[in-house]
Amino acid sequence: MTQYDEAYGAFREQMQRFARQKVAPHAARVDDEARPPIEAYQASLELGLPGLPYPEEIGGLGGDLITQILAIEELSRVCPSTATTVSTCWIMMLVQRFGSAAQKQLILPPVIEGRERSAWGLTEPRGGSDLMGVVSTATKTADGWLINGTKRFITNGGWADWYLIFARTTPERFGIFLVSKHDQGVSFGPPERKMGLRGSPTCDVNLDNCLIPDDRVVGDPGEGGTYIRAGLLASRLKYAAHGLGIAQGALDEALAYTRTREQFGRPVADFQMTKGMVADMAMRVEAGRAVLMHAATLAINGEPSAKKYASMAKVLCTEAAVAVTRDALQLHGGYGYMKDYPIERMYRDAKVTEIWEGTNQVQRLMIAKEIYGQ
Repeated sequence: MTQYDEAYGAFREQMQRFARQKVAPHAARVDDEARPPIEAYQASLELGLPGLPYPEEIGGLGGDLITQILAIEELSRVCPSTATTVSTCWIMMLVQRFGSAAQKQLILPPVIEGRERSAWGLTEPRGGSDLMGVVSTATKTADGWLINGTKRFITNGGWADWYLIFARTTPERFGIFLVSKHDQGVSFGPPERKMGLRGSPTCDVNLDNCLIPDDRVVGDPGEGGTYIRAGLLASRLKYAAHGLGIAQGALDEALAYTRTREQFGRPVADFQMTKGMVADMAMRVEAGRAVLMHAATLAINGEPSAKKYASMAKVLCTEAAVAVTRDALQLHGGYGYMKDYPIERMYRDAKVTEIWEGTNQVQRLMIAKEIYGQ
């Protein structure tokens, strides 16, 4: 049975060094300029991070779910935008699982090597958590598939080369389609002006009579919903790791600041109220991490209860992100409200983690459903 061991610990240390040295120095500028984290992304190629989950025989690193979670957590600890950009390269694991040999050859090597980038096309203007409520359509024609619809809040939108588009193929069934940014009928909306994660490109992807050939359908054109559900468990855990990393990073900043900042002739860390707040912050971080690692272990070992614990981890880790960044900013006092300190950016970055990948309200409904056995 897979468990956390020394090898994972060594990988975490490697990611910590990489994040401090290659990612953190660029985080503030990427946020200020609202642009992709190009420097950190290029540096990630040296470690092969875009290929982390892919099999070694095609140029990947063969990293399992826990390895992916550790990478996301450590990157998010200093720059969630970089963590989002790098981990979005991993969505093409769906092609690895369900795609044809030709699709794998077309898509995976360029993504693994960093020559091309990828993106999901799931969310739409009228639906987010209700994934099966999509209204985008893919219609079979003599020449291939004609896709129409708008995808909203697309991470790497306009920056990615390939998009996995989720569209309705019949009134009750769905397909997943490989769409290139160069395909006729593909256009992009203006970059979204976001509260946080400003270094992660986000925009609409518009599909207006976009005709793609038959060989761009991933697997069965009626089984897209099944493919999506197969990947949601691991995806939920990775998004929990984003929240956990932000929470840990905020705790790091709070500890560093309160140890050096003096008030009334003493370090702020000496005050009893500060110690109480820091203890609560640390407990939130460790509680989230414990449930996340437990859920990941269950998932790797194929345990049915992994679904419930994945939703729990998503809620605990992302709510820790919001609570810990809030308290860390409070401990910084007025300085925390200024862009000169990372905690201001972390506070803005944290909020979206409670929203994406199924809101925390939806996660609670899923947890209750599993508990009741419904």
